[in-house]
Amino acid sequence: MANHLFDALFAPLAGRGSDFLILPDGRRISGDAFFHLVGQMAGALRGLGLAKGDRIAVQVGKSPEGLAIYGAAVALGAVFLPLNTAYTPDEVAYFLGDATPRVFVCDGAKAQALAAVAAQAGARLVALNGDGTGELADLAAGASEEAAVACGPDDLAAILYTSGTTGRSKGAMLTQRNLLSNADVLLREWRFTGRDVLLHALPIFHTHGLFVASNVVLLSGAAMIWLPGFEAGAVLRHLPQATVMMGVPTFYTRLLDEPGLTRDLVGHMRLFVSGSAPLLAETHVAWKARTGHRILERYGMTETNMNTSNPYEGERRAGTVGFPLPGVDLRIMAEGREVAPEEVGMIEVRGPNVFAGYWQMPEKTREELRADGWFITGDLGKRDADGYVHIVGRAKDLVITGGYNVYPKEVELLLDEVPGVAESAVIGVPHPDFGEAVFAVLVPQKGAALDAGQALAAISDRLARFKQPKAAVVVESLPRNTMGKVQKNLLREAYKGWFVSGGEI
Repeated sequence: MANHLFDALFAPLAGRGSDFLILPDGRRISGDAFFHLVGQMAGALRGLGLAKGDRIAVQVGKSPEGLAIYGAAVALGAVFLPLNTAYTPDEVAYFLGDATPRVFVCDGAKAQALAAVAAQAGARLVALNGDGTGELADLAAGASEEAAVACGPDDLAAILYTSGTTGRSKGAMLTQRNLLSNADVLLREWRFTGRDVLLHALPIFHTHGLFVASNVVLLSGAAMIWLPGFEAGAVLRHLPQATVMMGVPTFYTRLLDEPGLTRDLVGHMRLFVSGSAPLLAETHVAWKARTGHRILERYGMTETNMNTSNPYEGERRAGTVGFPLPGVDLRIMAEGREVAPEEVGMIEVRGPNVFAGYWQMPEKTREELRADGWFITGDLGKRDADGYVHIVGRAKDLVITGGYNVYPKEVELLLDEVPGVAESAVIGVPHPDFGEAVFAVLVPQKGAALDAGQALAAISDRLARFKQPKAAVVVESLPRNTMGKVQKNLLREAYKGWFVSGGEI
């Protein structure tokens, strides 16, 4: 019986004697050993009642066993629901109540606090610890290996919840076709082969680490250095064994702070990829100067996996996310028409990577996923004269001041060039006269004495007056989510009273 995703990703591991996972303690897990671990995990989950179409929610630390749960879910035709390990019991309660999983796997240290949450949702709770031990591991060790069930391309493979920065989190339903088509095109575009070794320091509750990184490695027959998380020293120690690294911008900025990052250290590397948050152009330039490598930036989202990529061969242009991937249609729309080059509009995408809709939210699905397959991303962007796609920002981050539209990215790019500014975030906050006012939050470079007023003065002759921030503050750092995206909703909440209270908040 065919299982579309399992047959492509996991079945080829059977009989493979070469390394699949390389662990920081020196242990190595062959492809064949991992294949059998997946089979045993599937047997354990089948014993807990998990069947095709059931949901399995997972909130565990990163381990080989944690990844094997994903493989087991694919084998059983169950729907995999990864949850951020930072979510509180109250947050988990929403996801379990919405998705109604048959099984909920959590860390043993949290099991007591989450027992009532699981019971309320009707889920069987079972523990798996970050070191790979726990009740589920014990069950798997004693279980017979379960064979994969028949699944087609349109069968649901995963539900990934959006971050929920505005309103309720939405569960994006991803099919086996969605996941496999994207892995296949990335393998080809990024030239992955069985000789590659990916340094994997990303979490596996997010599409970047779980689907982009892991699926491409599985499909290509490559191996992974399986780090529990990002720590600059550990990454530098393991880079000599790797050929590829995928990361978020924070990985690269932190590595640039390390004296041990040298051209010699990474001279053998084939590719550095960045995503999940915008990469500052200055980071791109600094990385090239320091290492000789140009970071490849790409653009994707929970609902679609990857949509665009800078070219593997050709110019990887700083500040852009490259071109639509093969098989992915992309258009930029405003007022019902496709815009001209350099004109800003809403990015829409269509292709086999685009999700099937939002779990139990038919109205929201109709709002954002057109009947003809075009998905309204919520991202504002433009194409330059050469066709490179630029992300300007989220539509919800657009500032409308005195009736004029201001795209935060345009202002941020100028502020980031000001001496002493490490990075900036531009938001809109309530203003008694203008409705909204442009407001800047600035982070100084290390050792710099940054004056907010002087920073604004430095860009005053480079922007129309209505685009200029009416005030700015200097802070030590910007609030970010796990994947490094700046949480502008938190900034808007923090500074919403600025122009009402005269700067006192």
